[in-house]
Amino acid sequence: MSLVGNWSYPTAIKFGAGRITELADACTSAGISRPLLVTDKGLASLPVTAATLDIMDAAGLGRAMFSEVDPNPNEKNLDAGIAAYRAGGHDGVIAFGGGSGLDLGKMVAFMAGQTRPVWDFEDVGDWWTRADAAAIAPIVAVPTTAGTGSEVGRASVITNSETQEKKIIFHPKVLPSVVICDPELTVGMPPMITAGTGLDAFAHCVEAFSSPHYHPMSQGIAIEGMRLVIDNLPRAYADGTDIEARANMMSAAAMGATAFQKGLGAIHAMSHPIGAMHHTHHGTTNAICMPAVLQFNRPAIEARFDAVAGYLGIPGGFDGFCAFVDDFNAALGIPARMSDLGVTNPDMDRLIAGALADPSCGGNPVALDENNIRPLFRLVL
Repeated sequence: MSLVGNWSYPTAIKFGAGRITELADACTSAGISRPLLVTDKGLASLPVTAATLDIMDAAGLGRAMFSEVDPNPNEKNLDAGIAAYRAGGHDGVIAFGGGSGLDLGKMVAFMAGQTRPVWDFEDVGDWWTRADAAAIAPIVAVPTTAGTGSEVGRASVITNSETQEKKIIFHPKVLPSVVICDPELTVGMPPMITAGTGLDAFAHCVEAFSSPHYHPMSQGIAIEGMRLVIDNLPRAYADGTDIEARANMMSAAAMGATAFQKGLGAIHAMSHPIGAMHHTHHGTTNAICMPAVLQFNRPAIEARFDAVAGYLGIPGGFDGFCAFVDDFNAALGIPARMSDLGVTNPDMDRLIAGALADPSCGGNPVALDENNIRPLFRLVL
């Protein structure tokens, strides 16, 4: 019998507009009394972050913040964050922001008490067991975008700045203790970021749905996550103050990250090395890769998209879904090729090697190798 799987689902989530006011209670629940708020450089000076620091301060939690986080966070950011955490005598992390702030914040909490280098905990086999689990600090996650779903994830993506490789660092205790999903925090996102992050959530759902692994719970979540993005991302893109659309996109983001326990695939396997080497926006890179990957995977996924397209409101089965994705990208301002994002003179061999080494390869429904992934890269570059 091949119906075998290891399943695990997310954490406590406080969902709803205005619930950032419950941040102090979330910290208490997680056992945090001296938090370090970790966020990215772009978010650090915005009013939404100042208001959150005020909430912390008013509750006697201080207003300590670390924001030296790049769009694709790396080990240098991590080392600086760990130094700030230790110097401040903190006992937990508030990971605040989009994927970069969330991922780096989780890693600061994870690595502050470890003695081995972060690369020793890459998501390879049982490497996560090398960590001292008792030394991992508690985490409260507060997403301010609707995309990565890192707030409900047990891993972070950290770029090795020396090798220009994105590495997935995994440990079960990296899962935040409490998540506050407040759609009001996403209202200030500009349309371009709304589109890119929203399509990241969509890619998570599409790839989870396409993955061949057995996980019927994730399969159902992926379907509903796709529907929420299809129905709500255009609304949030057109009107950033549409709080209902923003809320549904936050749900879709968390659902996508939950669903991809079932697996990711060629979209992410290609996107990770492109982003690591050329510093492209992750969600936008995923969106550019998606049409080519859908066609590549057609033999393995056509029937399942034929079955679900109608529920998603898309006529024409798999072909209709592919046509929809093309139109969806265009309507959201997504370019057709990576060259439009500034990717010039790419080292094809390095990109291929990076893609084939990426853990996402294992979830693609059609096995990837050097011969079939090269034409895929040519289509998107």
